Amino acid sequence: MLSQGDAGSAVWDFYLDNIIVPAKARIRMALSPAVQGESDDRKVFGNLDNVDTDACVDAINRGGEHIWGIAINVSPPCTNGTDPKEVMRRTLEAAERTGKPLLFGARIETAEWPLAEQLDLLRHGDVLTYCFRTSAQSIVAGGHVIDAAWRARERGVLFDIGHGMASFDFGVAEAAIAEGLPPDTISTDFYRRHVESNPRHDMARTMSKLLAAGMPETEAFERVTARPAEALGMKGEIGNLAPGACADLAVLRWNPDAAPLADVNGVTRPGGCWEPVATVRAGEVVRPGPA
Repeated sequence: MLSQGDAGSAVWDFYLDNIIVPAKARIRMALSPAVQGESDDRKVFGNLDNVDTDACVDAINRGGEHIWGIAINVSPPCTNGTDPKEVMRRTLEAAERTGKPLLFGARIETAEWPLAEQLDLLRHGDVLTYCFRTSAQSIVAGGHVIDAAWRARERGVLFDIGHGMASFDFGVAEAAIAEGLPPDTISTDFYRRHVESNPRHDMARTMSKLLAAGMPETEAFERVTARPAEALGMKGEIGNLAPGACADLAVLRWNPDAAPLADVNGVTRPGGCWEPVATVRAGEVVRPGPA
């Protein structure tokens, strides 16, 4: 799993020793450029003084393989009154100095910073997450994918689902897939408080929503296995069943009678759903499913 900004430079060493090292799950970090990282009691970028480029670079240099890249979300709930463009400038500087990709959440709730300008800042290997989200702005406008999204795809920017409580819209997904802009990776923006949330967005159900939106099954499976492995720089190690790869397996079964699949706006699609049977981590069954 990829941790999206849970730690910043000030808490990185604690996070490594107390979360990553003892965890059964394999965790890679998208480090926050804010020194404290994500927090329940403050806006992550609410204080510009906490967006410390030098400290971020230093933590990445210490982190080695544990740190995949840098996470930035410039939406109003994350920046509060802070200038999102300055947050982005500092984050890009840290990314350039370390050679790391960005995991980027765009500012689409308002229109004062056009989405096209934000997308044009992203580089080869950077990841636009929440890609099928809709609000005042979206990668789909008037039923068609915007030009800036096509330019980003051509530069090698990756498009990621990041399905959470506000980040998946069937209309956007269906239009983008129909026009030839499917996601590069299918993922969930999943927290402990999301376990009983509505709409349900566990990985198997999120993958099923992409099938309902028009993705061929083989492409959907590729985007929860081989494609994420490649994006994380772990091709050949995870995401495949070849000899020598780590035995991390998800066993699924198809339920044609599952409840309708819902997006964050309550729009539903029928069509059945993949459901988990068992999870295997490094050859060990860590979560058996129902009999």
